[in-house]
Amino acid sequence: TMFPIAKGGTAAIPGGFGTGKTMTAQVLAREFGMDAYRVDLSRILDKYIGETEKRLEKIFDAAEKSNVILFFDEADSIFGKRSEVNDAKDKYANTEVSYILQRIEQYDGIVILATNYKRNIDEAFMRRMRYLVEFQMPSQELREQIWRASFAPETPLADVDFAYLARQFELSGGSIKNVALN
Repeated sequence: TMFPIAKGGTAAIPGGFGTGKTMTAQVLAREFGMDAYRVDLSRILDKYIGETEKRLEKIFDAAEKSNVILFFDEADSIFGKRSEVNDAKDKYANTEVSYILQRIEQYDGIVILATNYKRNIDEAFMRRMRYLVEFQMPSQELREQIWRASFAPETPLADVDFAYLARQFELSGGSIKNVALN
């Protein structure tokens, strides 16, 4: 399913490590003739009250001016389940999540939330996603195709048993690519 380029084009793409979530954001951006801006959440989160929201606001403002796809990788680190309020820290964390929910709903472009752990994403975020596309580990047949496509044409592969590799090792596409590169 393709995303309409309109307000509220939101998608959640949960899946294991190396299953193609980042590549999907890049492909969608290319398909729409847009850039994908990967938001590095580790550089956004701040322990000081209000700073995370300020940083996110700058990102959303710049994205609106540039017409880019916002790609939140490892989204569970900030879009995680809200907790019961036991202290001021919990109350602030829940306020951050509420702010982000509101800001995503106001954003005119496309937002993609990628996570390795769907169960860790707050249910309120999942309800607001227009699309949910779950990424699975590749089947044995697909793993064999990935193995075959992961090497440069000039690589000597006469003695490589791709069927064996695909059958014996249940790896994601990203892991297969890393093995081939190394």
